[in-house]
Amino acid sequence: MISTVNKLKKTGMVLRPMVSFSAGASGAPTMVKYRNYQTLTVNYRHRGILSRYSPLNRSVPFKNPALHQTRNIGFLVGRILKGVLKIRYLLIGGAVGGGISLQRSYEEWRNSLPDSEWLKDLFPSSEKVDSFRGSLMELSSKFRDSLENLDIDPRLKVFGDRKISELRAWFDSRLEDAIQAAEEEGKVTAQGINSGLKLFYLAVDSVSDVIPPVVKAEAFVTATGAEKHEEERKKTENMQQKIDKMQEELMKVQLKYQKELEKLERDNKELRKQLLLRGNSGSANRKIKKSLIDMYSEVLDELCDYDVGYSTHDHLPRVVVVGDQSSGKTSVLEMIAQARIFPRGAGEMMTRAPVKVTLSEGPYHIAQFKDSSREFDLSKESDLSDLRKEVELRMLNSVKHGKTVSSEVISMTVKGPGLQRMVLVDLPGIISTQTTEMESGTREAIRQMTQTYMSNPNAIILCIQDGAVDAERSNVTDLVAQMDPQGKRTIFVLTKVDLAEENLTKPDRIRKILSGKLFPMRALGYFAVVTGRGNKDDSIATIKQYEEHFFSTSKLFNREGLVPSTQVTTKNLSLAVSECFWKMVRETVEQQADAFKATRFNLETEWKNNFPRLRELDRNELFEKARGEILDEVVNLSLVSPKEWEEALMKKLWEKVATYVFENLYLPAAQSDTSGSFNTKIDIRLKQWADQQLPRKSVECAWETLKEEFGRLVEKAKLSKDHDNIFDQLKAAVVDESMRKHQWEDKAAEVLRVIQLNTLEDRSVHDKQQWDSAVQFVERSVIEKLEVTEANLNNLVGPSRTQQWLRWTNATPEQKQHASVKNELERLLFAERNHPPTLSYEELTAARRNLQTNGVDVDNEFIRQTWHHVYRRHFLRKSLSRAYECRKGFWMYHQGLENEQVVDCNDVVLFWRIQQMLKVTANALRQQIMNREARRFEKEIKEVLEVYSQDRDKKEQLLTGRRVQLAEELKRVRQIQEKLEEFIKSLNAEK
Repeated sequence: MISTVNKLKKTGMVLRPMVSFSAGASGAPTMVKYRNYQTLTVNYRHRGILSRYSPLNRSVPFKNPALHQTRNIGFLVGRILKGVLKIRYLLIGGAVGGGISLQRSYEEWRNSLPDSEWLKDLFPSSEKVDSFRGSLMELSSKFRDSLENLDIDPRLKVFGDRKISELRAWFDSRLEDAIQAAEEEGKVTAQGINSGLKLFYLAVDSVSDVIPPVVKAEAFVTATGAEKHEEERKKTENMQQKIDKMQEELMKVQLKYQKELEKLERDNKELRKQLLLRGNSGSANRKIKKSLIDMYSEVLDELCDYDVGYSTHDHLPRVVVVGDQSSGKTSVLEMIAQARIFPRGAGEMMTRAPVKVTLSEGPYHIAQFKDSSREFDLSKESDLSDLRKEVELRMLNSVKHGKTVSSEVISMTVKGPGLQRMVLVDLPGIISTQTTEMESGTREAIRQMTQTYMSNPNAIILCIQDGAVDAERSNVTDLVAQMDPQGKRTIFVLTKVDLAEENLTKPDRIRKILSGKLFPMRALGYFAVVTGRGNKDDSIATIKQYEEHFFSTSKLFNREGLVPSTQVTTKNLSLAVSECFWKMVRETVEQQADAFKATRFNLETEWKNNFPRLRELDRNELFEKARGEILDEVVNLSLVSPKEWEEALMKKLWEKVATYVFENLYLPAAQSDTSGSFNTKIDIRLKQWADQQLPRKSVECAWETLKEEFGRLVEKAKLSKDHDNIFDQLKAAVVDESMRKHQWEDKAAEVLRVIQLNTLEDRSVHDKQQWDSAVQFVERSVIEKLEVTEANLNNLVGPSRTQQWLRWTNATPEQKQHASVKNELERLLFAERNHPPTLSYEELTAARRNLQTNGVDVDNEFIRQTWHHVYRRHFLRKSLSRAYECRKGFWMYHQGLENEQVVDCNDVVLFWRIQQMLKVTANALRQQIMNREARRFEKEIKEVLEVYSQDRDKKEQLLTGRRVQLAEELKRVRQIQEKLEEFIKSLNAEK
C-alpha cells in the first residue's frame, strides 16, 4: 500500500491521507486508510481522550505518527508565541505613531487658534487659581489617606498564592496521567506537551500577578470548606464596615467639592456676564450659543400658527411637561428657569393654556413675552409679581366664552446666566374628576391636548409624578406609556420626595419607582427632586438650598444608597433634559427642513397652475393694497363737482320729505275754503316742520348722499380692467363701519334750521323763470304721486276686463267688491267735483244701499278704505289740472289779481317755497360735505382700516378664497423653511 502511495505522488497527484489507527493488543495501529483530503488528521483514542491536529511537515513517515505529532505541537506553540509578540509590537508601534500624529495635530490646532490675550484680563489671577488648586490637592490627599487606611488582611494574599499552588499541582498530576496514557497507547513523548504547559504556566503566573488581592480572597473563600466559613463571614462584615465608613467620608468630600464648585461658579458669574456683553470682541462662539435657541424658538412660534396641510406636521422637538394636577409641573419648570414666573393657587387649576418657555443664556435674568417689548427683571420682586399677573391675565383671556382650558399658546422667553438652552411647554394638569365649575368636556379636552403634544415623535416627555401620593392614583403614567411605550423619549421626575420620605413606610418603593419597576412605563432617565417647602413665598435660592440639604442628609437618598447622586436635584435634571433636547434636535431638524421644502414645492406648483399672472400676496399684503384703493376712492370725492353734489342732495332730500309734504302739508291745507285759510295753515305747519324735523332729516339725507356717492365711485372703479373683486367685501365692510361711526357736526343742524326758516317764510315768486320752474316741480311731483295712487287703486280693485283677457287673470271676490264700491264713489265725485276729503254718514248709507241693490253687501269701513284711494286720485287729478292752468298765471299772480273764480295757484307758491328750501339746504349741505365732512369721513375710514389691520380674525373673514389661503400657506412655509435653514447653518457652525 505504501508503494501505491509513492506511485501516485510521482504522477503529480497531491494526496492528503486520512490515517485511522486502530490499536491492537500491543497498542500499535493495525489499519491505515487513505482518502483524497486537504488535511491529515491523526486520531488517538485512549481512555476517552480525543486529540486532533494538522501536520506541518509532509515528509513525516507514517510509521511513527506519535513523533510527528510531538514536533507539530512544538511548532504550534512557537507560532502562538510569535503572534502574541507581533501583537505587542503592533500595539507599541501604533501607540507611538498615534502619539506623534496627535502631537502634530495638536500643534496645528493650537497655531490656528485666534489671539486670546484679551482673556488674561477677564479670567482670575494666578494667585486665586493656585489657591483653588491647593485646596483641591488637599482634598485629594485626604481621600488618598482614607484609602490607604483601608488595609486588607495579609492572609488573603497567602490564601490566593496557596490557591495558585494547588491549581499548579493539580495540573502537574493531570499532566503525568496524560503522558503515561499517551506512552502506553501511542508511544508519545512528553516534549510537545511540556512546551504547551510551559506556555500555560506563563499565562497563569502573569494572571496571578495582576489579580487583586480582594479577587483572590473571594476565589479562595469560594473554594474553602465549611469549617472556615464563619471566620470569613466575620472578616467580610469588618470589611463592609470599613467600606461604609469610607463611603461616608467620600460623600463628605464630594459635598465639600460641590460647595467649592458652587462658590467658584458664583464668583465667575459676573465674568460670564461681562463676556456676554462684550459683543463681537472675540466672543463669536458664545454669541452663536446665545442666539441659537432663540432662532429655534422663532421656528416653533411660526409652526404654532401654521395651518397644517399637505401632510406636513410639526415634528420638531420640544420638551413637553405633563403630569397630574398639582403634581409640581410648574414648580419643576420654575426651578429649571430659576425664577417664580407662574401664578399659584391652592388646589385650583392655574395652568389653563399651553405655556411655551424658551430658556437661553444671557447676561441678565429677564423674561419677555413673544408679542410684547417689555422686559421683566426677574431679580426684582415687583417685576416678578407683574409677570405672574400678566401670565394669569393672558390665560384668562384665552379661555373666553365659558371655556375652562384653551389650546392658544402663550409664548415667553427667559434669559439668564447659567440657564440651560431648551424649549419647554407647560400643559394643563390631567384631572380625574370634573367639577361643576368646569365646562363640560374639560377632562377630555385636557387629555386630547396632552396627547396631541406627546404624539409628536420627536417631543421629549417630561413626566412629573407626585411622590407624596400613592402611585396607584397616577393618571399620567398610563397616558405616557401609551404614547411612548419604549420610553425612548421620556424622562421621569418624582417630585415632593421630602414629603414621601416622611410618610413612606416602605423605602424600597421609591427605589422601585426610580428604577422603573413600579409604573407600567419606561423612560430614558429617572430623577428625584424637591421643588419647595410648602411656602409659596420662598425664593428659588431658598428652595435650592433646601433641596441640597435634604439630599445630603436624607437617609433614603444618601446613606442607604437607594438612588445614585446623579439622579437627584433639579440641576442634574436640567442638564439631562437639555442634553436630550439638543441630541433630538440635531437628529431630526434636517429631516423636518426637507419636509417643508417638499411642501413648498407643492404649493408653488399649485400657484403657478391656478394663478399664473398674479403675485403671491398674503392677507396682510392684500389688505394694504385694498387700503390704498379705498383711500384713493375717498380722494376722488373731491373731484365731484358742486352741481353734481347739489343735484344729488336735492333728489335725496325730496325723496325724504315728499311724503310729509303731501300728507301733512298739501292735502290738509287744500281742503280749506279760501286762499287765506290755505296759506295760514301752510305757514303754521311749515314753521313747525322747520323747527323740529326738517334739519335732522336734512342731515340724514346728506349723510346718505355721501355714502351713495362714495358707493358710486366704488362701483365705477369695479368697471376698471384692473379691478380685483377679492377686495369688494372688505371695502363694503369698511364703508359701512365708517358710516356707522360717523356723526355729523352738531352745529350743522342749527345752521340749517335758521336757513330753512328764512327761506320758507318768503312767499313771493320773483320772476317768470322761477314760476315756471315751480309749476314744473308741481306737475312732476303730482304726476309721481298720481302714478303711485293709480297703482295702489288697481291692486285694490283687481285687473280690468281688458287686462283679464290679455293677461289671463281673474279678480278675487274681494277685488270685485272694491271695484263695485269704486264705481259707486266715482259717481258721487262726478256729481260733486269739490267734495271734501271725508264722506258723511248719509253718503255712506246711500252708497251702501245702492251696492246692496246690485248684490254687493259691504260695511262702512270697507267703503272708507276704497274711498281713500278714490278721493286721492281725484284730488291729484284736480291738482295737476290746476297746475296746467297756472302755467300762464304768473302775470295775474304778480299783479295780485288771482282769485278762486279765475285761477287758484296757491299750491304752485307752496311748491315754489319748498323748492327754494331744497335748493338752499342742498347748497349748505354741499358746502359742509366738501369743506369738512369729506375729510372727517376720510379720517374715520383710516381709523377703521387701522383697526382692521390689527384684527386677524377680521381679515380672515373679509379676505377669503383659495387664492388668499394658498398665498398664506406659501408664505408661512417659506418663512419656516428659511428659519430652519438658518438655524441648521448656525447649529452646524456650533458643532
